[in-house]
Amino acid sequence: MAHASLGPGLDGILVIDKPIGPTSHDIVALVRRLAATKRVGHGGTLDPFASGVLPVFLGKATRVVEFHLADDKGYRATVCFGASTTTDDLEGEMTPSEGPAPDRSAVEDALAGFLGPILQRPPAYSAIKVAGRRAYAMARAGETVELAERAVTIHALEIVSWDDADPARPIAILDVRCSAGTYIRALARDLGERVRSAAYLGALRRTAAGPFGEPDAIPLEDVRAASADGPEGLVPLLRPLDEGLGRFPSVALTTAEVAAVARGQFVRPAAGFPVGAERYRLVAPSGALAAIATDAGTGRLAPDKVLVSAETVA
Repeated sequence: MAHASLGPGLDGILVIDKPIGPTSHDIVALVRRLAATKRVGHGGTLDPFASGVLPVFLGKATRVVEFHLADDKGYRATVCFGASTTTDDLEGEMTPSEGPAPDRSAVEDALAGFLGPILQRPPAYSAIKVAGRRAYAMARAGETVELAERAVTIHALEIVSWDDADPARPIAILDVRCSAGTYIRALARDLGERVRSAAYLGALRRTAAGPFGEPDAIPLEDVRAASADGPEGLVPLLRPLDEGLGRFPSVALTTAEVAAVARGQFVRPAAGFPVGAERYRLVAPSGALAAIATDAGTGRLAPDKVLVSAETVA
C-alpha cells in the first residue's frame, strides 16, 4: 500500500521477511543505507538464527515504534527433544537427556500447562543486563547467571507436526502466539523439563508481529531490487505510519487544527472525539497521520507525537 506522507522523506513501515543469518541490527543498517536515512528502527529483535516478520520503521514512523513494542507475537518453533543446550537453542553446547524421550501425547498434555499468564526464566545467554553487564557476556565468561523470572502470557500453543523418525530425538513443530518479551528458547527448554526429558529450540520463524503477518512481509532481495534506482523505489512498499494503531480512535482535523497541532498546541476538534481512550490518532484532511495525542480534558486533545511540521501545512 503506497503512503503519501505529510512532508518530504521516506516515512512509513517496511515489513521485512528477515532471513536466517543477519541480526535485526544488520537489517536496520541495510535499510538505513538503502533508504538514505538515519531515522530507522525496528519493532522487536529477532535472533540471527531466526527468520520472519520484522517491522522496520522509517522517518517519522520511528516516533510510533514505542506503541508497537508491547504487541503480541506469533512464532512457528521447531522444538528438538532428547537433549539440552547451554543457549537453549541449536547454537549452544549440547548435552543428551538422561531420561527417555517423550511421545506426542505427553507433549500435547504438557502444552496446556503453559497457556495463559506464566512466569518464565530467560535464557542465560540473553541480552538482559545484570548489574550493568549483559547476561550472555557473563555466561560466555563462564560465570553463573541467575536471571529473575518474568511474567509473560502464552495465548495459543499447539503442535502442527511431529517427527519421531528418530525415537530418541523426536521433533515437534509448534505454533505459538504470545506476549512481547516471551523467550521461545525458554519455552522449548521448559517444555523439555515438563515432560521429564530435555529440549532445545532447533529453528524459529516469526509469523506475526502485532498487526503485521507473513503475507505483509517482503523478502530482503525484493527490498534491494526496489531501491536499486534510488530510495524512492521503496515508497510503494511502505505501510502507513498509523497502521496497527487501530486501538487509538481516529479524530479528523481541519486544516487549521492541523496547523495548530504542528505548533504543539492543544486542539478542540470540531469533529469531536470519544473520551476515555489511551491515545488518539489525529488525521489531516489528506488522510495522513498528523499526530498522536492524549486527552487533555474539557474537550481538548494534547499532541504527544507530532508528525507534521508547520512548514508543510502553511
